[in-house]
Amino acid sequence: MSQAEIPIRVDTILTNGFVITMDDNFALYPRGAVAIKADKIVAVGEAEKIERTYQATEVVDCNNHVVMPGLINAHTHVPMTLLRGLADDLRLDVWLYGYMLPVERNFVSPEFVALGAQLACAEMIRSGVTCVNDMYYYEDSIAESISKSGMRALCGQTIMQYPTPDAGSWDESLVSCEQFIQKWKGHPLIVPVVAPHAPYTCSGNLLLRCAEMAIKYDVPLHIHISETFQEVEDSRREHGMPVVNWVKKNGLLEARVIAAHCTAIDQGEMRTLQRAGATISHNPTANLKLASGVANVTQMLATGLHVGIGTDGPASNNDLDHFEEMRLVALLAKGSTRDPVVVPARTAMAMGTIEGARALHIGDMTGSLVPGKRADIIVLNMATLHNTPQYYSLSRNPNGVYTQIVYASKGSDVRDVWVNGKCLMRNRTLLTLDESDIRARANAVAAQINTFLIEREGDVLRKLAAIGGVQQEESFEVQLKARVDDPAPIIAKIINNSDFTVVRSVHYKQYDTYFHFDSENTRLRYREDEHIDESGQIINSRYRLTLVGAQKEREYPHSILLSRSRFIAPADRSLRFYREYFKPSHEVQIEKDRLRWEILYDDDTFFINIDRIVKPEQSGAYIEIKSRTWSIRDAEHKSQVIGEVLAQFGILDDAVIRHEYIDIVMGKDQAGTTA
Repeated sequence: MSQAEIPIRVDTILTNGFVITMDDNFALYPRGAVAIKADKIVAVGEAEKIERTYQATEVVDCNNHVVMPGLINAHTHVPMTLLRGLADDLRLDVWLYGYMLPVERNFVSPEFVALGAQLACAEMIRSGVTCVNDMYYYEDSIAESISKSGMRALCGQTIMQYPTPDAGSWDESLVSCEQFIQKWKGHPLIVPVVAPHAPYTCSGNLLLRCAEMAIKYDVPLHIHISETFQEVEDSRREHGMPVVNWVKKNGLLEARVIAAHCTAIDQGEMRTLQRAGATISHNPTANLKLASGVANVTQMLATGLHVGIGTDGPASNNDLDHFEEMRLVALLAKGSTRDPVVVPARTAMAMGTIEGARALHIGDMTGSLVPGKRADIIVLNMATLHNTPQYYSLSRNPNGVYTQIVYASKGSDVRDVWVNGKCLMRNRTLLTLDESDIRARANAVAAQINTFLIEREGDVLRKLAAIGGVQQEESFEVQLKARVDDPAPIIAKIINNSDFTVVRSVHYKQYDTYFHFDSENTRLRYREDEHIDESGQIINSRYRLTLVGAQKEREYPHSILLSRSRFIAPADRSLRFYREYFKPSHEVQIEKDRLRWEILYDDDTFFINIDRIVKPEQSGAYIEIKSRTWSIRDAEHKSQVIGEVLAQFGILDDAVIRHEYIDIVMGKDQAGTTA
């Protein structure tokens, strides 16, 4: 044998398989082979030539199998495998603010994310994913778990302007992100990433700081962009421009951006992203499940954008099977455009492999079977019932192999997985992770979360605290209500009585929705206050939630009540959100017109309201006199003072009512009126 004929030593040869390269020419080898040495692909081609040229320590027979690049999950939150199935069939805001964030605040820790990452890696390896783009909290622990599993990953340390499970402030998040980058940059499997969560959770200045950090360390930047049309509407209202324009204005697009979702961007924004070198991760299943919208992938690709495919987190998908995602990418594009030829199978498969790698800015490293790239390879079993028969051939239907894989193959068809030249799964057996141990620990965590949610679901106060915190606990007030036919004389006395010092007066329109719960002796009130000026125009609005407990603590002469305790929280979500989150047994709505005076009388502060119930319509009006109190002695004193005020207005005891407005409109009060 001549020197030229001596085989070149390599570590592994995968041979006799149908090799799909996903290279620039989409080269196919029906009986092909791939040679691997250390972490790289050495050669790809016809099996006969590879076997003649190279000699391997291990030869893997891939007859009746496809050999192809590993799949790339371009956007997810891997620890959320532990939240899979926690809260489904909900709107995005209810899902996120009502369930995900409260559970994360209570349970997310380095140990939690490490376990969730192990569970995700096991699932992804078994379904052929070799590289993942993650964004979450305690990303250092996630990176440790992913690297030990042998997978490749972009790991993004989440940054928000609000406190997060792993940081008390945004500047703390920036510091931890920089330390994370310094630790992992240059790692053979992990690419550290700056991950500002979204434009609606980061200020413009914070986005700029994130971009500057990504540029400084030459790492990608991963962010959610225009996930819903509501986000776009909010941006136009708050910033006067759509989301992409706003992030560009704040310097974000100077970095190597990976924009997740982009379901609500227009053609101009696509061109802006493309010119900036930004890329997109399309997440079809999660967007459909949360009804966030359908990304215009056809237009994105026509614009020249690199578009990868992501699963999003398993709590909103609910799995990490990338074969499902590739299939849905193709079908969704066809269905949404009513054009069966857009996004053909080969394009969808490219988005799951080489285009996914380019979308993550690592296309020179992985995503296709090309000599010199990392050996990230999967072997797919085609000898299954759902893959039978097969019509692909180079002579008649060269694209048939792509349609077979995209439209028929499943994640469970993956037999073997290599990442960076190391085998992670052989014959469906994981080699780097203990599946049974991971399942047992994940189920134990799920039991703890389930207990937390069961206890919370039975307590409206705990549900209220979970979504925004209770602003004020146990506030007491002395109060009196009475019917009046004509409030004009009372208003005149408030303004002209020398015994009263009017501190301020205000005019409101109030829209109250009362949530009732059969299982609890409480009511939750959602209130919108519209502040009206002298010309009748709305100056501003405010929104509050008030949880009402016991009807009264004590009753004094003239039916003056020491009222029940209250718990107040800001209402920064829509009425629809609270209705779907709290799930009341029934609700009642009241609309009032309120004139309010804050007065000083006998050195005490009182509030006097003149209310007309507009809906449901009530005749006459009501006067309400109240004052906050903090002790029984103070309550007794103020009840006496309220009695004096009552006398000054000439209101008789038979006009006093003992119920709240909600009870009045429901017919529970029969008090009379006074002139």
